This record gives sequence, C-alpha cells and structure tokens, in this order.
Amino acid sequence: MRYLTLLIVFMLFSCHLTPAIAVVPNDAKQHQRELTRNARAIFGLDAPIALFAAQIHQESRWKVNAKSHVGAQGLAQFMPATADWIAGAYPKSLGSNEPYNPSWALRALVQYDYWLYQRINATASDCDRWGFTLSAYNGGLGWVNRDRQRAKREYQDATHYWGVVENINGGRNSINFKENRDYPIRIIYRWQPVYINENWGLGVCDD
Repeated sequence: MRYLTLLIVFMLFSCHLTPAIAVVPNDAKQHQRELTRNARAIFGLDAPIALFAAQIHQESRWKVNAKSHVGAQGLAQFMPATADWIAGAYPKSLGSNEPYNPSWALRALVQYDYWLYQRINATASDCDRWGFTLSAYNGGLGWVNRDRQRAKREYQDATHYWGVVENINGGRNSINFKENRDYPIRIIYRWQPVYINENWGLGVCDD
C-alpha cells in the first residue's frame, strides 16, 4: 500500500515533466526541410519547429495517408470541414485543399496554429499561450473561450493555462476533456524534447 501511494504521488508530480524515450521516426525525416520552410514563412526565424514536429507526431505519427475513425485526414489530421475552411481562408497558399498532400498538410497545420495563436491573447506567458493554442487546435477555439470564461466566474486567473484553466472544464464530457488536456502535455512535454534533442530547432515552454 505504501508503495502504491508513493507511485501515485510520483506520477502526479511528474505529469508535465516526463520526457519521451523515443527517436524521430524515419517517416518524419523526409519532411523536416518542408516543415522548417513553412514554419519560418509563417512564424519567422524563431518559429518553434520542434513543437510543430511534435504536434504532427501526436496527430498522425507522420503517416501521410493517416485517417482516423472520425474522418480526420493526413499528417495534420484535419477534419474535412476544417480543411475546407482553411483552404478558403488562405486561397493563395492552401486553396487546393489537399489533406493527403504532405506539403499542404504541413503548411495547413502551421497556418492554423498561427490563426489560433493570434486569437489567444491576455495570457500570463508564451508557454500559457501555447497551451491554449494547442487545446484550441484539438477541441476548438470556442471551448477554450468557455473554459476561460468559467475560470473568470470562479475568480481564477484565466490568463494561466497551466495549473489553472488546464483544470477547468467549460462543459465537455469527461472523455473529451481528458483527451483535450492530454493533447498539449503530450506534444510539449513528451514529444517535443525528442525533436529538440535531434536538432529540429526551437520549442516552447523550455525556459
């Protein structure tokens, strides 16, 4: 019983700090240059390329033809409606709507992250801003706004994602809430260190 208690305490303490023991998959390496080019075109020379690589890893494990049971498609796992929307929103760079085209998918993922990032304001830190952004990518910006509004109603600091809004559910069912909160953790604290260690560039939340 004492051992079980210590194990639970350790797991709770380390939930945000557990690096993955893994390597960059071979399927990823052929796309590194294209991801870097698109990330810097949208976010500038300081683009967190390792973050985007980690996000693709989480979404599709770099499988170009990946398709989820709910219909999400390609490297970035865009749902058809989201793919249609972003293709229409950025007709010059994404107008062709090709979720199974690696170049399109990489550009779309970074562009959508940027669109969300620009709309996540009043945050305590850039790390908090990325927590909100990734939560929005996974579950929608509307849910992020609901979570933050509930935090305010409960007199909590809605500028903090980590440790504050992270723990507040604006109305999702328990399964979707857990999946959504696991998403930023897996990307930033599990997969991102793998890509940083293999020289894929900058990340976030590593100060």
